[in-house]
Amino acid sequence: MSVPVSRLGRLGVVPVPESYAADVEPNLWLAFVGAALAISVSPGAGAVQSMATGLNHGLRRGYWSIAGLQIGLMLQLVVVAVGLGAAVAKSLVVFNAIKWIGVVYLIYLAVRQWRSTPEDLTTQVGGDAADGRLSLLTRGFLVNATNPKGMVFMLAVVPQFVVPTRPLLPQYLTLAVTMVAVDLVIMGAYTGLAARLLAWLRTPRQQKILNRTLSAMFAIAAVVLSLVRHAT
Repeated sequence: MSVPVSRLGRLGVVPVPESYAADVEPNLWLAFVGAALAISVSPGAGAVQSMATGLNHGLRRGYWSIAGLQIGLMLQLVVVAVGLGAAVAKSLVVFNAIKWIGVVYLIYLAVRQWRSTPEDLTTQVGGDAADGRLSLLTRGFLVNATNPKGMVFMLAVVPQFVVPTRPLLPQYLTLAVTMVAVDLVIMGAYTGLAARLLAWLRTPRQQKILNRTLSAMFAIAAVVLSLVRHAT
């Protein structure tokens, strides 16, 4: 059974001809940057998580949560790249299982934020926080990893920026690095803006109102995710 040379080249078995350059085409890359910006800026569970972390832990510690978000994002991209994303998109059972895990986790975060005790957040950020780095990393990871909407969206969008006649791995790596870089900046901005709110949070009542607001945002994100329907 013969295997096309182009496929062998993508697998690294034979040298790849010049026509199969490894880079993403500049015009496709620029278009992908625009798409990545739109995806990151649009309000969602990741943005809410970043703001909540920035409020409670400040920008520096907040980047542990952002790192977790990126790991979850990369997991989804890997799933799409190896073809499992299509299986998730086609399977109603798998899609709903991931979706409802995500909904339950967002509700948990909403309840957790609602029950947060008003305290001097400036002191909390400067001192030893109750949540360790691993906890923040895990929380960020779970927010993105349990969002099938993001996976299906990437399944629909990312392949549009991949040239199938060129080596696939370098293209996916380029898109992954681009997506992470863009999301790091945007989520960092959300976290930083929330951290700056500390200057105005001087009373327990103000802190309580903001905690309840963030809790409501987590709850809204859970409702939105619960309304996502499997494409038939």
